[in-house]
Amino acid sequence: MNTRKLGKSGLEVSELGFGCMGLSFPNAPAKDESIQLIRSAVENGITFFDTAQGYGENEILVGEALKPLRNEVVIATKFGFKDGNVKFGLDSRPETIKAVAEASLKRLRTDVIDLFYQHRPDPDVPIEDVAGTVKDLIQQGKVKHFGLSEANAETIRKANSVLCVTALQSEYSMFYREPEKEIIPVLEELGIGFVPFSPLGKGFLTGTINADVELAKEDTRNMLPRFSRENREANQALVDLVVSIATGKNATPAQIALSWLLAQKSFIVPIPGTSKLHRLQENISATGISLSNEELKEINSALATIKIVGERYPAYMRDSAERK
Repeated sequence: MNTRKLGKSGLEVSELGFGCMGLSFPNAPAKDESIQLIRSAVENGITFFDTAQGYGENEILVGEALKPLRNEVVIATKFGFKDGNVKFGLDSRPETIKAVAEASLKRLRTDVIDLFYQHRPDPDVPIEDVAGTVKDLIQQGKVKHFGLSEANAETIRKANSVLCVTALQSEYSMFYREPEKEIIPVLEELGIGFVPFSPLGKGFLTGTINADVELAKEDTRNMLPRFSRENREANQALVDLVVSIATGKNATPAQIALSWLLAQKSFIVPIPGTSKLHRLQENISATGISLSNEELKEINSALATIKIVGERYPAYMRDSAERK
């Protein structure tokens, strides 16, 4: 697999990463299966793995899976929630960041965190203080690179003025293109990498979900307005477009969604997650699909005619992230 550099920081990773969060959710594979899946990702060329303090036991799983391969991979994790739990609210106080770093190092079975993101901006702690704290951790050799997640343009600029921001992680896909307005231009200007999560629109862009599909009761998408039955029906035009393009390219809808994302900017590294080996292999194969400039122009023209209906998060979740 080809590699990409996240902005001007010099952090080089595989052009497709692996989001590990789902391996700690209900209905995830057994631990041994998850470990083997992560190691299979490495065998297939993926070197960039994403986890977080707030993903339950995920750091422990990732740490165990990657310990024998530590010198071959880049591990990103996150801080920013009280006691590592989203339900308890935000906490990016300097003393908390330092404590989280120590705990994450132990859970990940490593002596350094390659990329340490602030999971969500904390309105009670100036971003300059957050950046300064991570800078201290870098000087101590406990962290290599600083990242932000779901931060707006102003926050990105303020943080970068104190410590070079290596990457921003935020949602971006054909299903959610808001970052194109302000975020991507700022990242390009400052030389910051972009790591899109949910690059497959939380599964919507795979073509397997429509208005008739019954989501399981425990499926977290049930709480997302965009995944209500009526909104899935309203947004079906996007799925139809992706399926049509995939048919013409002898590819799957997921592969088209990922290849489109990779074609947007050279500093973009998506991190799709999966719990199934065949889906992992399908995602990886997307890196071999090339979309010409003419094809991209046609796709983007078609996307511009499709209005996406429904908020991506309920109100209480939107309040914990900056959406500008």
